[in-house]
Amino acid sequence: MRNHLLAVTAIMAAVSAPVAAQAQGTVGVASPGAVIVDDGTIGIALDQRPAFRAYIVQERVPSYSIPDRVAVGGILPETGVIFYDVPQTFGATPYRYTVVNGETVLVEPHTRRIVQVID
Repeated sequence: MRNHLLAVTAIMAAVSAPVAAQAQGTVGVASPGAVIVDDGTIGIALDQRPAFRAYIVQERVPSYSIPDRVAVGGILPETGVIFYDVPQTFGATPYRYTVVNGETVLVEPHTRRIVQVID
């Protein structure tokens, strides 16, 4: 009986492992009232955000206004917004940053999609 229980447990663990790994990279749309946890794995890490915000203020990056709400997944206009390189001191990243509606955002430069809002 014990061997049967161990075999079933091992099979269940093996089957569920790929599902758990896929769930960690999943991007979805949150429903109203949902809690979104930002663990800092994309873009600027949580512990570096205060220094990054101070850097943005020091650089006096202009803020662009858009009629849409600034949110992860949003697409910025093709014209009128300038993207800046993230300094190496904040880690190597393929993303660029800009300030939109007073909020600093990281953007995928080829698609202009917002990947992180730095708050």
